[in-house]
Amino acid sequence: MNNNLEQQKEEAVMRENKMGVLPINKLLLSMSLPMMASMLVQALYNIVDSIFVARVSENALTAVSMAFPLQTLMIALAGGTGVGINAILSKSLGEKEYERANKTAENGIFLAILSYLVFLIIGLTVVKPFYMSQTTDSEIIGYGVQYLTVILTMSFGIFGQFIFERILTSTGRTIFTMVTQGTGAIINLILDPIMIFGLLGFPRLGVTGAAVATVCGQIVACIMALIFNIKKNPDIHISFKGFKPDPVLIGHIYKIGVPSIVMQSIGSVMVYIMNKILIGFSSTAVAVFGVYFKLQSFTFMPVFGLNNGMIPIIAYNYGAENKERMMKTWKLSWLYATAIMLVGVIAFEAFPEFLLGLFDASEQMLSMGSVALRIIAVHFPVAAYCIVTGSLFQALGVSMYSMITSIMRQIVVLIPAAYLLSLLGNVDYVWWSFPIAEIMSAAATTFFFKRIYSNIIKKI
Repeated sequence: MNNNLEQQKEEAVMRENKMGVLPINKLLLSMSLPMMASMLVQALYNIVDSIFVARVSENALTAVSMAFPLQTLMIALAGGTGVGINAILSKSLGEKEYERANKTAENGIFLAILSYLVFLIIGLTVVKPFYMSQTTDSEIIGYGVQYLTVILTMSFGIFGQFIFERILTSTGRTIFTMVTQGTGAIINLILDPIMIFGLLGFPRLGVTGAAVATVCGQIVACIMALIFNIKKNPDIHISFKGFKPDPVLIGHIYKIGVPSIVMQSIGSVMVYIMNKILIGFSSTAVAVFGVYFKLQSFTFMPVFGLNNGMIPIIAYNYGAENKERMMKTWKLSWLYATAIMLVGVIAFEAFPEFLLGLFDASEQMLSMGSVALRIIAVHFPVAAYCIVTGSLFQALGVSMYSMITSIMRQIVVLIPAAYLLSLLGNVDYVWWSFPIAEIMSAAATTFFFKRIYSNIIKKI
């Protein structure tokens, strides 16, 4: 351990971490573009998944859409833990605390293993009751159980992928995360039609095939990210010789990560309740909602990739007490995120029928979905500000504000608004709950930003 620490210190003397010295625009783009590209590929294979499943039947598409809450919960735990690891590890490197950085990585891997065991149990016990709580349609339940059981019981790939990729991101090596995520996505894309429709001599697995293709891509990406950390990441030395979980460090990881976990978990609750509201209109309404989430990921995922590049830059310079670089990173990120969101608005407003047609949409789905996409998309630019500023909160270790804002937006405003609008008897009104909730989120985000600026940023 001491030899590893000395080696890290010598390397740090020879080259200052690029997050402390490169021009911000160049640094942000070099950190974010690989992440944005890999996130785009991920969004693409999420969409393609549903495109192929829609060819099975609309009920199959509805079943996969209904799986979203538990999938979101799983990703929330993996991603939130990764946020905590990312912020602490980057800050430790900024402060030249190399032993703490190594321990953060090792405890993060330990947490990924525990998280997988939790979802293994959920996958073996909860899936069928979960679907039965949303619908009585036996075909939808059957498709859903087939799909979600595989996703959850084989989720060790996605937990490992998240943690190992966050360790790479924390040290500025986002190019490797682009390779791992891109490779995993390509494997998924190739296997989807083969597994779903039984091509090249494989059995026809239907929606189960979509799940198998997904977990295969995740497992390969996990293995690649582990290898890159061992072979290509000299800033971190992972060794489990004599390893013992560090309760204090784990507490710090979750202090930062739990708000992110809660935020995404709230999204899971929101989707679950929205599905129950929409099923009161028709199963087509649920399918439209599921397709919207797949399509909006093509706009939101690059922004999340931008954030993944932004957080370690701000966290590092927070540790190095460089306020100017912190604020410039936030402003540039907000500018780029808004530009990305405006592209999404144009696509949703101008070409909704084309986008829905990718999912083999029926006439009823086209009619309902076109209205939905056009209404919901108006909040995208506001969401850009909220997402980027929420990530600033996380980088500064005050994720609680992001969590409070998320709870207010999705539970306090969006769900009640959707329910009240549904009482009007027209599903078109329900979609307006999204812009209403985002406006409230922007107001709360601005209030918390002013507090953070006065109490933390201004004093650096």
